[in-house]
Amino acid sequence: MNKIFFIAEAGINHNGNIEIAKKLIDLAINSGFDAVKFQKRTVNKVYSKEILDQPRESPWGSTQRDQKNGLEFGKKEYDQIDLYCKDKINWFASAWDIESLNFLDQYNLKYAKVASAMIVDKEFLKELAKRKKYTFISTGMSSLDDIDTAVKIFKDNKCPFELMHCISTYPMKIEDANLITINELRKRYNCNVGYSGHESGLAVSYAAAGLGISSLERHITLDRSMYGSDQSASLETNGARELISVIKRMQTAMGVNKIGNILEEEKKIAKKLRAHIKY
Repeated sequence: MNKIFFIAEAGINHNGNIEIAKKLIDLAINSGFDAVKFQKRTVNKVYSKEILDQPRESPWGSTQRDQKNGLEFGKKEYDQIDLYCKDKINWFASAWDIESLNFLDQYNLKYAKVASAMIVDKEFLKELAKRKKYTFISTGMSSLDDIDTAVKIFKDNKCPFELMHCISTYPMKIEDANLITINELRKRYNCNVGYSGHESGLAVSYAAAGLGISSLERHITLDRSMYGSDQSASLETNGARELISVIKRMQTAMGVNKIGNILEEEKKIAKKLRAHIKY
């Protein structure tokens, strides 16, 4: 069984509050995740004026613009995240536009992420692939042609990557998980394949782990009842800790391929249980 790289998706579950972001980082560290990930957008680039002018009640005001800006961290907050994570845990962020990609360049980030929404943006993919950072590419909402194109761009740029099977519904229904796709992606592209989950609970993630995924990303939250579209598909502290603990035990249980190997403890028991047999 592959050693799984665990990613805690803090995303925008910080609700624009740096102290909540720090608590999410603590949650990721204490639960045993290998990295914590955020999301970075240039609001006026990602959303049209028409969308931003639409009404939307939120803790930050009465328009979509108020809500989007309220959820967005800038340099002041990311400087604090960078300092807070130093020597504790790797952090990185999924950029949703090239300006945000350039913004993240100021930090010495080891990893990058292509959000499912961005896999169809060829210009963005080319810019990201030039960075040569190890990149996780989510495949939600994507056709085979979309994935083919993304993989080619990264291979052409000799940028290390892996795919992450993903279903972009929040929360995802278990019957929609289609985990068999993990094996098909691995065969088609001859690369590592992880899983980015948006389901409630842990069962689907356990099943994905059993399929030999190389990475696992789950959203985390301090409280699923908090404001936010991702909160209900996120893991609170106990769920996050259980996820890592159980999968690590699963990895231990898988062991190595030693068909016919008899444990010393088994030999002692065999001597007793087979005493009546001549063999």
